[in-house]
Amino acid sequence: MSEATTQDILIHTEAGVCTITLNRAGKKNSLTQAMYATLAEALAQAEGDVATRVVVFQGDPAIFSAGNDIGDFLNAPPATQESPVFRFLRALAGFPKPIVAAVCGPAVGIGTTMLFHCDLVYAGDNAAFSMPFVNLGLCPEAASSLLVPQMLGYHRAAEALLLGEPFMAEAALEVGLVNRVVPPTECNAVAQAQARKLAAKPLSSLVETKRLMKKGQQAPVLERMAEEGASFGRMLREPAAREAFTAFMEKRLPDFSKV
Repeated sequence: MSEATTQDILIHTEAGVCTITLNRAGKKNSLTQAMYATLAEALAQAEGDVATRVVVFQGDPAIFSAGNDIGDFLNAPPATQESPVFRFLRALAGFPKPIVAAVCGPAVGIGTTMLFHCDLVYAGDNAAFSMPFVNLGLCPEAASSLLVPQMLGYHRAAEALLLGEPFMAEAALEVGLVNRVVPPTECNAVAQAQARKLAAKPLSSLVETKRLMKKGQQAPVLERMAEEGASFGRMLREPAAREAFTAFMEKRLPDFSKV
C-alpha cells in the first residue's frame, strides 16, 4: 500500500488499485495548472508501476469538478502542447490500463470531457455533465469534438457543445457515457468494487483488449486533441474569451454582441 498527498490531489494505491481523488471541494474541485501537473505525473507513475493494475478517479459526493480554476487559468493560460493540462489529457488518452471514474455532482468542462477517455464511469444520481466551452468564447478540448458526436450522435452533441447546457445522470446513462447511476453516497464504493474486479483479472489481457478496442481511435484522438489545443490557445487571446472571463470575474452576464 502506498499513499502520496498533495493538498489538492490525493493518490492512494492499494491492492492493485490507484485511486486519484480531487480534493479541493472548497473550490468546487476546480483544477489548477499545478493539479494538472500532479495528475499527469500520477498517470505516468501508475503506467510504469507493475503493482498498479487499475486507476480510479473520484471527487466529492457533492462535486466532481467545476473544470478549470478561472483565476489560475487566466494567470497561466495553456500556451503550448506541453502545458500541464495538455500533458494530462495526452496521458489520459494513451493510458494502457483500465481507468474507472466515480462522478457525483457537477462535472464541468474537462470534468466531463475526461470521462470519454475512461473505461468505466459510475455516476451519482446528482451528477450533471456540461461542456460550456462556447459560453466562454472557446472551443472543445480532450478530443471531445470527435468523441462526443460519436457517442451522443450529432444533434445531441450539438446541444451539449453549442449550447453548453448540462445534461443529467440518466441522460448520460442513456447515451452510454456512464455505466450505472447510483446514490451519491454509494458511488465511490461501487467504482472501487468494479476496480477490484478488474485488478483481479490478468493485466496483459486487460491491456491488450483495451488497446484493440481503442486502436482505430488512438491516432485520430491525438490528432484532434492537438488541433483543438491550437484553436483553444488562439481563441483564449481573442475578444470573445476576454469578454467571457471578464464577465465571470465581474459576476455579470457576458455581452458577445460586439465579438
